[in-house]
Amino acid sequence: MNIINGTTRVCGLIGNPVGHSISPLIHNKLASLCGIDMVYTTFKVEKGAVGTAVNGAYSLNILGLNVTVPHKQEVIAALAETDKVAEAIGAVNTLVRTDKGYKGYNTDIIGLARELDEADIKLDGSDCIILGAGGASRAIAFLCADKGAASVNILNRTVQKAQSIADDVNRHFNSHTVKAMALSDYDKLEKDNYIVIQTSSVGLYPDCDKAIIEDEEFYKKALVGVDIIYNPVKTKFMKLMEKQGKKSYNGLKMLLYQGVSAFELWNNIQVTKEQAQEVHECMKKELGIVE
Repeated sequence: MNIINGTTRVCGLIGNPVGHSISPLIHNKLASLCGIDMVYTTFKVEKGAVGTAVNGAYSLNILGLNVTVPHKQEVIAALAETDKVAEAIGAVNTLVRTDKGYKGYNTDIIGLARELDEADIKLDGSDCIILGAGGASRAIAFLCADKGAASVNILNRTVQKAQSIADDVNRHFNSHTVKAMALSDYDKLEKDNYIVIQTSSVGLYPDCDKAIIEDEEFYKKALVGVDIIYNPVKTKFMKLMEKQGKKSYNGLKMLLYQGVSAFELWNNIQVTKEQAQEVHECMKKELGIVE
């Protein structure tokens, strides 16, 4: 257990809601394992108040913050500086204290990249499908393009949202790699062996019996599936993937590694693989995951 004293640095999560978050578990466990005099908690911040919250946090000498919904875009205006990748994505989830104010980063993209690397899923030269067109989809589309994916198809019920992401990513990389499609047109996908990344909230607890695409034929086109949801630990999307003999992964490692990356930025250290694994075990225990 971390002992709080007069020199303990404070980090935290701003968003709404935040009461369900397991980020305090991740960061307080990391602080304990790494011998860092730091404590992490949550701060509920209403929409429209994020600028005031960030300025107040800086005045209170808070070392760093994570940012969750609904503030990942709005917070950018309150920052002294934004990392180039986060600026291109248009979303920030980690604030690092500097002499001039907070600098914004996007460690969501780092978290997924580390999860994919650990699972030996190679984006370079691969054909990818992203299901959903929210903030996570945007970051993942940038990641796929940056890692050299041969093609990226974003499928969404509202095609305009998917098209907006595709246009921004293609403009940034000066390419035509990313395409938007209506979700209902999934049967028009022409290739096989797609890396499929599920970014929507469909299948999230308590609606565990739902998948964004129910048709089993779709899953025959996949090489592997990743669902960024981690509650339930095995979504219907994952079950449909596995029914076709394909490997599937949930979003728990992505959550772990985005947290690890933020912790490393705040404290200028490198978390070991063994330390990250110990935190992962604590996360599973907290969520009641038995494997």
